[in-house]
Amino acid sequence: MDVYINDLAFFLPNSPVDNEEIENVLGKINNIPSRVKRVVLRNNKIKSRYYAIDPETGRLTHSNARLTAEAVKRLKPYENFSLKDIECLCCGTTCGDLLFPGHTLMVLGELCVSECEAVTTHGICISGMTAFKYAYMNVATGLSSNAVATGSELASSFMRAQFFNAHNDLDTDVEKKPILAFDADFLRWMLSDGAGAAYLSNSKNADGISLQVDWIENLSFAGELETCQYSGGVKKDDGSVVGWRDSDSLDPELRKHLFAVKQDIKLLDREIVRTAIDRALVRVIEKHDLKPEQIDWYLPHYSSGYFRDKFYNRMKEIGFEIPYEKWFTNLSVKGNTGSAAIYIIMEELFKSGKLEEGQKLFCFIPESGRFSHCYMMLTVV
Repeated sequence: MDVYINDLAFFLPNSPVDNEEIENVLGKINNIPSRVKRVVLRNNKIKSRYYAIDPETGRLTHSNARLTAEAVKRLKPYENFSLKDIECLCCGTTCGDLLFPGHTLMVLGELCVSECEAVTTHGICISGMTAFKYAYMNVATGLSSNAVATGSELASSFMRAQFFNAHNDLDTDVEKKPILAFDADFLRWMLSDGAGAAYLSNSKNADGISLQVDWIENLSFAGELETCQYSGGVKKDDGSVVGWRDSDSLDPELRKHLFAVKQDIKLLDREIVRTAIDRALVRVIEKHDLKPEQIDWYLPHYSSGYFRDKFYNRMKEIGFEIPYEKWFTNLSVKGNTGSAAIYIIMEELFKSGKLEEGQKLFCFIPESGRFSHCYMMLTVV
């Protein structure tokens, strides 16, 4: 059965925060301004982002569940459809508000929706797409006539000064070696808050365009690669990770920063392009007999402008060049919202007036948690 995206919506909390205001909102670590912030921001090309933080008090203004619910509520109502008519709600996020129950159950509570199938997918950037794929499969198999999928992040809750562990290498020349600067501050100046939602059904819109879902491919290389981005644990020298449940086995100094968000930058730089392009994209190209000239719009969710040329150049080297004029992203003004980002990108293009019937949209969502990647093809109908 064909499945269509009938509408997309997003929610970004509070007012945009520009590069000069970040530390005023997140706070200064040890009351000292970041030494590498400007270099990292220059590389990631983000000019503004959104935080669910009151800059006056430093307290959170929204929960993750509320961010998600606000995005869902912004989906356009359809004939004979309201929130209570959602048959399946699938929500993906990096970290819900509670360890349990599941994130989607908390979102349903915010929406006051009952008698609905509820599915939570956990991960990092790709979790929004695993939620989307479950929603897609539910409609495609006829188990439900509609489904709503979401991706959301409350990253700022980890990035506030009191939760963040800075470990700058004072000998690093951040101008000459920006990748090493990422090791200290990359995630703090990269991640931000937001939520996106998609309404899927087995019917095209009566008026205007819809996006037909052609296929979705999720591929993980976690079975062969170490953990790269993580929280709630400590990575040991041998590459294994000690989680929070076994934290009493750790040195007390390590336990203090157990829930700081961490990134193995050397591993990231070595594997993100190789696994996403050389491994995952090559497999997708072969499976779907894909040609670059078939693609009208390329929607990549890359975490930083630092990786933009790296992805492009490697795609060109394997014979799958997509010219930059076909790329569509809003990273610079809406920030890196992780699992929500692809929804926010799709929403802007969907409502831009630029789409024409028959056009192909090729979406790319990489994740560095343990190197899992998603590719999706959509057709404008």
